[in-house]
This record gives sequence, C-alpha cells and structure tokens, in this order.
Amino acid sequence: MAKLTKDELIKQVEEMSVLELSDLVKALEEKFGVSAAMAVAQPTSAASDAASGEIKEEQTVFNVVVVSSGANKIQVIKALRELVPTLGLKEAKDMVDAAAAAPQMVKEGAKKEEAEDLKKKFEAAGAKVELK
Repeated sequence: MAKLTKDELIKQVEEMSVLELSDLVKALEEKFGVSAAMAVAQPTSAASDAASGEIKEEQTVFNVVVVSSGANKIQVIKALRELVPTLGLKEAKDMVDAAAAAPQMVKEGAKKEEAEDLKKKFEAAGAKVELK
C-alpha cells in the first residue's frame, strides 16, 4: 500500500459519502481507543480561548495579602517589619493582629518575583499569605 500525502488523503475524504465518513470515524475510534465526540465536546481551555479570539495573559503584578498570622505572631511581626521597613513596631503588631479578623494588604503592585519572595518569607515565619 502506497503512502498517501496529506493532500491526497484529504481529497479522498472529500469524495466520501456521509455513511462512508461515519464508518471511517468508527473505525478510527476503535483502532486508537478514542472518541471523536469527547474530543469535540470538551475542548481544552487553550483551544477554546483561541477559538473565541481571547488571549489570556499571565498575571505579572500581585497584591500580597496576609490572611492569617498563625501561631507564631512575633516571628510574623519581625518578618513584616523587615520586609516593610516603613512600618513601626506598633503598626506591624496591629496589622498582624488584624489579620486574624480580616486579610491585610502588605504590598500592592509587587512584581511576580518580589511577591513570591515576600510570600515565602511570611510563610517561613508562620503566616498564611495569598497573592492576588
């Protein structure tokens, strides 16, 4: 059997009847253990984004939010003062205490690398942090 080029194969498929195409699809599904209906019904998010013309960009700027200070408040206060040197001891303590009731914004508009670094340092001190 001679190997067909892509164009030759497409030409042969174009000439098939609907019944012949249906039989071909069934044979391919059985041969390769796939379902054409599943592939069409559940496109990947990247494929659906491309089809809709939307391009999602990766987020590059984050807000660092302390959600909880955890059990080791003193270490979190020290980390906060180290990472945000403009805060005094009282302001840092108040912010850490307030994180128990509601999430507290620590840094707005941080670049991805800086935000991840801040998150690691706060988590090392025992705090729970989210990047938004």
